[in-house]
Amino acid sequence: MIMRTVRNQPRTTREDLVNDLKAAGTIVTKKTIGNTLRREGLKSCSGRKVPLLKNAHIHTSLTFANEHLNDSEDNWVKVLWSDETKMELFGINSTRRVWRRRNAAYDPKNTIPTVKHGGGNIMLWGCFSAKGTGQLHRIKGTMDGAMYRQILGENLLPSARALKMGRGWVFQHDNDPKHTAKATKEWLKKKHIKVLEWPSQSPDLNPIENLWRELKVRVAKRQPRNLNDLEKICKEEWDKIPPEMCANLVANYKKRLTSVIANKGFATKY
Repeated sequence: MIMRTVRNQPRTTREDLVNDLKAAGTIVTKKTIGNTLRREGLKSCSGRKVPLLKNAHIHTSLTFANEHLNDSEDNWVKVLWSDETKMELFGINSTRRVWRRRNAAYDPKNTIPTVKHGGGNIMLWGCFSAKGTGQLHRIKGTMDGAMYRQILGENLLPSARALKMGRGWVFQHDNDPKHTAKATKEWLKKKHIKVLEWPSQSPDLNPIENLWRELKVRVAKRQPRNLNDLEKICKEEWDKIPPEMCANLVANYKKRLTSVIANKGFATKY
């Protein structure tokens, strides 16, 4: 009964199980339940945070994955991927683990200084292709459609040229209203930029997410002191991401699609 309940509802607590069994006429302690679950190979873990997906999101992600599953790698090499991300001044540092002896928790070497509200953050727009990273741009203020088009004008085409995308390259951005606004669509059309049809709420399908993670790890190691320092370090580290890593993300794109299909359109490890 314990195993069946947990299989169907993994969020069930040990206390819930104690009460369920009590109602069924069996008195068992929480410790016994914990031991039983561990013996069956289950352990209590933090639930992974994933975007809240509606049925429509699941359906469109699955459709995209099935439609593109057999696309050749050459197709993905032609894509210039883009996205925005938030970089916090003390973002990733706050989750670092330390090796320490007992009673040495507050030795300065073992502590991670934090600032209220994460010490502030900056928003970035970036792009990359199989050939490497494109330009990284700091978004100042609240981005609207006009600002987005300005960012594209100053960064997208220069990135495409620098990465030698050649003829017939395709631009990928998500379905944020600023991206899909009529004026933005017209701007892209006027510049003869072909856009990849993209399913909403599907970060798993965008390999730039892996690069954002890589950037956050690299920046945390350099411990920026303020927001201007953070911007400078972000740009330096973004430029240092090896083209091989970018090429690898694109070469393995089919695995991403396979994972989405295997997980029926729900979130994956990507």
